Amino acid sequence: MEFSILIIQRMSNKLTEKKKKRVIGRIEKITLPDLSGFSLDAKIDTGAYTSSLHCHQIELFRLKNRSMVRFLLLDPDHPEYLDKPFECPVFKIKKIRSSNGTVTERVIIKQKAVFYGESGHIQLSLANRSEMRFPVLIGRRFITGKYLVDVTGKYFYKPDSI
Repeated sequence: MEFSILIIQRMSNKLTEKKKKRVIGRIEKITLPDLSGFSLDAKIDTGAYTSSLHCHQIELFRLKNRSMVRFLLLDPDHPEYLDKPFECPVFKIKKIRSSNGTVTERVIIKQKAVFYGESGHIQLSLANRSEMRFPVLIGRRFITGKYLVDVTGKYFYKPDSI
């Protein structure tokens, strides 16, 4: 009898936790205020652990004994492309397996992000995603514990709805 009550309480706690999470679609908008300030399309990928940002001409350098990275964000044909290099501190360098199975070392940066009306921070690997449809990929590291993904829809967040 006590065992049954314990199981029911645990199930109830899990349901309560799920109710607190917001539902997002397979594609949502994310704003990186320190980089572009534009809302960018982001693919939600629960199979990916790390989030990724499309950029090119990625180069590492040192500034005052600190590892830094310089890069161009997006492609020249993207509507929000700014033809200016961005610089920021390197958070870490990590080996990441891409969707095609190739393992490469990537620079990880940490950025302010506005997602689903909430401000926070996101770790982003810098990668050339020119062959991909969306400039940002959001992995489960960022969404775990905060969001549930409904793969049947997209752009669930409407700024006026909160």
